[in-house]
Amino acid sequence: MPDPLAPVLRALTLESGASSDFDLNPDVVLPKGRKLRPAGVLVPIELRGDIPHVILTKRSSHLKHHPGQIAFPGGKQDEGDADVTAAALREAQEEIGLPVDNVEVLGTLPAHETVTSFTVTPVLGLIRDRFEIIPEPGEVEEVFSVPLAHVTDPTRFSVQSRRWQGTRRHYFTVPFGPYYIWGATARILRGLADRMQSP
Repeated sequence: MPDPLAPVLRALTLESGASSDFDLNPDVVLPKGRKLRPAGVLVPIELRGDIPHVILTKRSSHLKHHPGQIAFPGGKQDEGDADVTAAALREAQEEIGLPVDNVEVLGTLPAHETVTSFTVTPVLGLIRDRFEIIPEPGEVEEVFSVPLAHVTDPTRFSVQSRRWQGTRRHYFTVPFGPYYIWGATARILRGLADRMQSP
């Protein structure tokens, strides 16, 4: 039987540039000298049989930033974090109850710049064993999983737009059932999809 993670591991060896929330908006002029804060998100992969799934969260609708959006577990790098990988693992434990020692880090994707001035490093990690999902009260409304094949299939993506700060902003979306996956999460997944489809 072929290794179900082989396409992911191969994708992590390929070279590609960084991405940003502005990729589809070339007219945006970014301020010179802007300071980006480091952050890490975990792309948690679990095998259900031989089928890889990605765990995602739906942020609480009461949050000040990105309420109700679909996101990877993760956040900014704190002083106590050794690096952005450590930040991603810590945040995943806080947000969904995933023990740090239950994750095998597979590698990272190029950093992604967000409109909120973070440079986010996506960390791909394999969940070794089933665990009890415990959503962080007040921050995580729901935790769900989606087949990796769905969110790494370029044909599932579309480009949509909405007005943002007085201008029209374009962004990737990759819907799954009732979940509207868009913005930075969809852009990071699109980058992984492009790598996995690369000849």
